[in-house]
Amino acid sequence: MGLFERYLSVWVALAIAAGVGLGLLAPPLFELVASLEWARVNLVVAALIWLMIYPMMLKVDPGCLRDVGRRPRGLLLTLVVNWLIKPFSMAALGVLFFEHVFAGLVPVEDAQQYVAGMILLGVAPCTAMVFVWSHLTEGDANYTLVQVSVNDLIMVFAFAPLAGLLLGVTDIAVPWETLIASVVIFVVVPLAAGILTQRRLVQRGGAAAVEALAGKLKPTSIVGLLLTVVLLFGFQAETLVDQPTRVALIAVPLAIQSYGIFAIAYGLARLLRLPFEVAAPAAMIGTSNFFELAVAVAISLFGLASGAALATVVGVLIEVPVMLSLVAFANRTKHWFPASVASLPSRVEAEVSP
Repeated sequence: MGLFERYLSVWVALAIAAGVGLGLLAPPLFELVASLEWARVNLVVAALIWLMIYPMMLKVDPGCLRDVGRRPRGLLLTLVVNWLIKPFSMAALGVLFFEHVFAGLVPVEDAQQYVAGMILLGVAPCTAMVFVWSHLTEGDANYTLVQVSVNDLIMVFAFAPLAGLLLGVTDIAVPWETLIASVVIFVVVPLAAGILTQRRLVQRGGAAAVEALAGKLKPTSIVGLLLTVVLLFGFQAETLVDQPTRVALIAVPLAIQSYGIFAIAYGLARLLRLPFEVAAPAAMIGTSNFFELAVAVAISLFGLASGAALATVVGVLIEVPVMLSLVAFANRTKHWFPASVASLPSRVEAEVSP
């Protein structure tokens, strides 16, 4: 492990502190950066996520994507966790904590808003950052791409009905421009760039040239992650200082949800004897959230200053530290899983049987 990877938790802690400090010292700067958005997707954050995703996209082999169907269990695991478990467990935890455990600590109306924000996070599986978590666990780039793509397709049809069911609202206006723009920005564009670069490198120096470039870009990817942390915490610095107790209360069930969903998905992956490079991304996708969509819907339904919007923002704030802890745990438990697909005679062979 290089210097960046070895002390990543330290760098993230420093980035969080820097983000909060800069957000308090220079709020106009962060307001300017926050205003640079298209379809409610911040363009600066998008550029940093491209920086993180690009090294992984270099390794995507379009010709292997059709062979993911030979190893369907990882994909089925992701879909079951994302759509049959996660939305309902998030709603249940929200009700448990804000109607019972934290009852009396916050006004009833605010508590209901926080539950609504948690539900919106629960019905929006991750699109962008999961590529980063997969990359940090050396996940199968092809398989991760298929998992994200299938989830995005299902989200187009399932997001509004599921959110409406759990919120008790039937007229949810899904911000389609945010949903479509996010898929294009975070999946289509970096994928196209990665494939084009890969083809040129293979023509010049073969597969070794691709691996060499991906290795050189790994520190750049982590720098992009740290700068993203600085921006996210800088955007919400005043909220963290003005409402620290509320932020902490919301963070508790969200953290329990994240670790719980990961435990379920990772445990099932082990029972299914999935290769680690499929198991780790499958668990990460269910744990991470599509916070751009959740925040946009919360604002459109309940308003910018609502408790629901605050809950989705807290989800953004805790995601990076929580996910990095899970990345570290996954990397320490690789031995729990069978030999990776990469070590088998062919990367497209059927997955290891139980």
